[in-house]
Amino acid sequence: MDKSNPTMAQQVAVAAGDFQEQRTGIVPKSVTVVLSEDTLVVTLHGALSPAEKALAQQSPAGAAQVQEYHRQLFADACEPLRQEIKRITGVEVREAAVEVATTTGT
Repeated sequence: MDKSNPTMAQQVAVAAGDFQEQRTGIVPKSVTVVLSEDTLVVTLHGALSPAEKALAQQSPAGAAQVQEYHRQLFADACEPLRQEIKRITGVEVREAAVEVATTTGT
């Protein structure tokens, strides 16, 4: 990767990884960004703590609890990430959502 001139997708990946680390203390193992005309999908791989993984694997109720926690955390704290994405892409984020795959930590 040419670090002197990162692509938009690379910039969004860095912003999303930094956002995750600041909000949860967990550095994702990797970040995948798919950017099309009007859709942006960011996948954070390895983004759950060991305790969250254990809770999620304990029972369906534990998995639901981890999912709801991350949905609320994102909903309450996503504005700085939305602004950074707008700065990078030049496009306002109209809708943002989070989905947690508790079996993989993604």
